[in-house]
Parts: sequence; structure tokens; C-alpha cells
Amino acid sequence: MNQPLAYVHPGAKIAKNVVIEPFTTIHNNVVIGDGTWIGSNVTIMEGARIGKNCNIFPGAVIAAVPQDLKFGGEDSLAIIGDNCTIRECVTINRGTIASGQTVIGNNCLIMAAAHIAHDCHVGDNAIIVNGVLLGGHVTVGNYAVIGGLSAVHQFISIGDHAMISGGSLLRKDVPPYTKAAKEPLSYVGINSVGLRRRGFTLEKIREIQNIYRILYQKNYNTTQAIGIIEAEMEATPERDEIIDFIRNSSRGVMKGYTGNY
Repeated sequence: MNQPLAYVHPGAKIAKNVVIEPFTTIHNNVVIGDGTWIGSNVTIMEGARIGKNCNIFPGAVIAAVPQDLKFGGEDSLAIIGDNCTIRECVTINRGTIASGQTVIGNNCLIMAAAHIAHDCHVGDNAIIVNGVLLGGHVTVGNYAVIGGLSAVHQFISIGDHAMISGGSLLRKDVPPYTKAAKEPLSYVGINSVGLRRRGFTLEKIREIQNIYRILYQKNYNTTQAIGIIEAEMEATPERDEIIDFIRNSSRGVMKGYTGNY
């Protein structure tokens, strides 16, 4: 890691086999795990915690202070898990007093020019495509995929295994296992291809489809649909996850698409 054209603050804790390319700056109070590669012209600021075997490409800025006028200089973190790829010019801000940290899980791919704002929590194996903007306090589930140039309003939740079409504007929560597209953003089916790739059985996929048919295609309101699902469908982890997500949604969930599927 000894690179004479990079600056590493003496207070940073860098594993011995980390590679740091020229013209990169690493500030105090930074921890970087084994096997990570830091490309040229990367800036890693105070409060960064970066895991093992990550790749951070040129121009990325990790753990800059939040773009939040309420931020008062409090100590906070930007935490990146293991085996993550952070592509060119990605910006990941650290947290505020609200939660104290911005968190990226393990095995995530954050593509070029994406922005992840303060207090966001991104689950494991998520893919955030080029130019995506996450407002503050956004939650992204495990294996979720957000298409390029999408903009996500602050405090939005995106469920596990959800897939968001490119260029989307997210103003409502997106339940797990769904596909979301159109304008305004709407339910357009479940992410059956992604679920098959991740080992979900045909029976489990049909169960999830049946749940969302009741929610989105039977002309029930949300309260009625949840009551029917609880009364008529066997309790499973997936059923309960969907119900809990909808009940805990603070902004409300996206609506069903009224056109042809």
C-alpha cells in the first residue's frame, strides 16, 4: 500500500494488504479492511468504515458530511460491508444524529455517479445502477435493484428482491418481491426472474404472486386486502414480510398500474 503520491492520515487504520493508488486522500478516523483496492483520486473522509475485499474506483467520495442543513458536526459513520464495488464518482455521505450512520451491506454494487445520502441503509447484494439518487433515510432491501437515473425521495423504503425500472421517481414505498415501473411508479408484477435466480421454488413464487393479486388486482383497498390475506393464506415468512412491510409503511405503498399488464 506504500504509495508516495497518496496521502494517508497517520490516524487511519489500514490493513496491510490494502492497495491505495496515487492521488488518493484518506483522512483520520478511517478503517479499511483486508484486500480492499482504492483507485486513484478517491477521497475517504472521517468516519468511513470499509470492509474486506472492496473495490473503490476513481473519483469516489466516501463519508463526506451530510448535505443536510440540520447537520451540526456530530460524529457519525459511513459503513461499507465486505466485497462491495463502488464505481467512479459515487458519493456516500455519513449519517446524522438521526441514526448516526449510513450503511451499505455486503456484496453490493454501486454503479458510477450514484449518490447515497445521509442515514440510508442499503441491504446485502443490492445493485444501485448509474446515476441513482437516494435521499436521506432511504432503506433498500437485500437483493433490491434500482434502475439507472432513478430518484428516491427521502424516507422511502424498498423491500427485499424488489426491482425498480430505470428513470423512476419513487415517492411511495415499494413492497418486497415486486417490480415497479411507469409514472407514477406502480406495481407491474413480481420479480419472478430474480426470485428464480436466487433459488425460490415455483410454489413459493406462486404464493407471492397470489398475495399481490389480492393486494393489487382484486379492487380491494389495502386494509381489506391485508385482512383477506391473513384470513385465507397460510402464514409463511414471505407472507408475513409483505404484510409487515405494508403495515409499517410511513409514506404508503405504491399503487397498482391501471393500464394493461
